[in-house]
Amino acid sequence: MEPGTEYFWEQARAGKLAIKSCKSCGKFHWYPRTLCPFCFGETEWKESSGKGKVYTYSVMSRGNPNPYCIAYVTLEEGVTMMTQIVDCDLDEVRIDQAVEVVFKPTDGEDTPPVPTFRPV
Repeated sequence: MEPGTEYFWEQARAGKLAIKSCKSCGKFHWYPRTLCPFCFGETEWKESSGKGKVYTYSVMSRGNPNPYCIAYVTLEEGVTMMTQIVDCDLDEVRIDQAVEVVFKPTDGEDTPPVPTFRPV
């Protein structure tokens, strides 16, 4: 766990997606940073709606016994994050498809769940 991301992982454990917002210009950004990448102002954590649209994706299936879908999802707040599309027929994933966050467990009891997205 990176220093300064503790709040993000606490929220993930609670089933909430936290993203950073600038206290000065108000813009959201991803990945989390201490200083705003737009104006260098201080940032704070805010809760995301967890809703967005698929910007682009790639299904990894050739020669893979466990196919999966890597995607960039643009959240309602305007930031785009790399993630995985889950809980669906991977042949049905499309660009501009509405999705919502769902947290999936990781290996180990002490590791927090990771944000993934499923079609709405």
